Amino acid sequence: MLKLLHVHHIAIICSDYAVSKRFYTEVLGLAVIREVYRAERDSWKLDLALGGNYIIELFSFPTPPPRPTRPEATGLRHLAFAVDDLEATIQGLHAHNVASEPIRVDEFTGRRFTFIQDPDGLPLEFYEV
Repeated sequence: MLKLLHVHHIAIICSDYAVSKRFYTEVLGLAVIREVYRAERDSWKLDLALGGNYIIELFSFPTPPPRPTRPEATGLRHLAFAVDDLEATIQGLHAHNVASEPIRVDEFTGRRFTFIQDPDGLPLEFYEV
C-alpha cells in the first residue's frame, strides 16, 4: 500500500493567462508564491497558495485545446474549495461579477454548495463546512 500524505498541488492550463491570473488572485484571493516565464516553452507558470499552503500551478501554453465538455469530461471533473459561509462567498463572487449556480444540498452530508466557472469554464465548487 502506498503511503500518500496529501494532495501536493493541482495544475490548471488556462487559455488567457492574464485573465486567469486576475481571477485566481483577485477574485478567489489566492496568494502568489512565485511566477516564472519559461521561454523554451513560451509558457508562464504561476504558483498559488491558499492559507499558506501551496495548492495550484497555473500554466499558459500557446493554443491549448479547449475542455471537451462540462462537467462530465474524462479527467478532472471540478475543483472544490471549503468555505465556512456560503452566502458570504457568493456575495463576494457576485461583487466581482462572477455568476454562481443555485445553492444545492449534498444528499449524503446535508452540506450546502454551489458552482461557478473559472475564465476557461473549469467548474469550481464552494462547499460549506
